[in-house]
Amino acid sequence: MKTFMQVRAWFPVLVLAVLASGCASISPYAISEGEIERHLKRAVADYDRQHLQSGSPLSLSLSDADITLGPDGRDVAVIDLRGQVALNALMAKLPVDLALKVEGAPVYDSQEKAVYIRRLQLLESSIDSPFFKGDLAPVTDNVMRVVAQMLETMPVYRLNEEDFAQRMLGIVPVDIRVAPGRLEFVTADR
Repeated sequence: MKTFMQVRAWFPVLVLAVLASGCASISPYAISEGEIERHLKRAVADYDRQHLQSGSPLSLSLSDADITLGPDGRDVAVIDLRGQVALNALMAKLPVDLALKVEGAPVYDSQEKAVYIRRLQLLESSIDSPFFKGDLAPVTDNVMRVVAQMLETMPVYRLNEEDFAQRMLGIVPVDIRVAPGRLEFVTADR
């Protein structure tokens, strides 16, 4: 009987030790560049659809979104966007092919359970249209303002509440860490 009582007394300590060692060996939850690219393309399509339904004469479509996370070991994301902006006016569509390369810092918003790109810097830009071809230098400020506003309000990734692991991330305080090729969700230092 004494042996049973000794085992029973040590059982909670043993369970906590096993759980602690198991949690320590679990790697952080990560999302790849490809996952972020797919999410961004869907988000831009939804953004465009909402603006067209609200009566906006501008439409936006992405043909390519290439995201590089942690280039040269830096905590940034480089986003290379190619697409088309079209002005729908007077029963005509005036398309402009657009290419932008921007760099910014990925930031996790725990209330929105979403990742945004903030502190954007324009690295490269060009347009191709029947009316103009070349560098966007004369209108860089306006283009960057539009891109910054879009990325401030449109997350590049949102946690999927239907996935158990991602739902759990939304409950505990987490931050993100930029690693080459991925974003890692890590326990927040609070």
